[in-house]
Amino acid sequence: MSEDMMDYQSMVERAMKSVVREALLKVGEDGLPGEHHLYITFRTQDERVEISDRLISQYPEEMTIVLQHQFWGLEILEDAFEITLSFSGTNERLFVPFDSVVGFADPSVNFGLQFKAADTDFAGDNPNDLQDT
Repeated sequence: MSEDMMDYQSMVERAMKSVVREALLKVGEDGLPGEHHLYITFRTQDERVEISDRLISQYPEEMTIVLQHQFWGLEILEDAFEITLSFSGTNERLFVPFDSVVGFADPSVNFGLQFKAADTDFAGDNPNDLQDT
């Protein structure tokens, strides 16, 4: 097989992450409709991620947040989102670049996406790489 010089995998990743951004934009404008609730998994060690040291110590590699009943101040930027969530009764502000997101799901409608890590070899040589769903 020839080398993918068009970098289709990166194009697909960007397109799928735009689904996450668009979903968050809808939530930011109208709230969560019906039974919808969102699970967002992101890499906590990525350079631009901003979360408290307390959360980093609890989630040293990845963290999954749930947007359902209690979240505040959702702001969606071009390349990231910010949100305030309550952890053990303490409100925490999170800054999450879309590049750090590795999973997105809305179990109410059986929808989910998984993303490859930014530094993943897209040639498929690693059998532990996440697969697109």
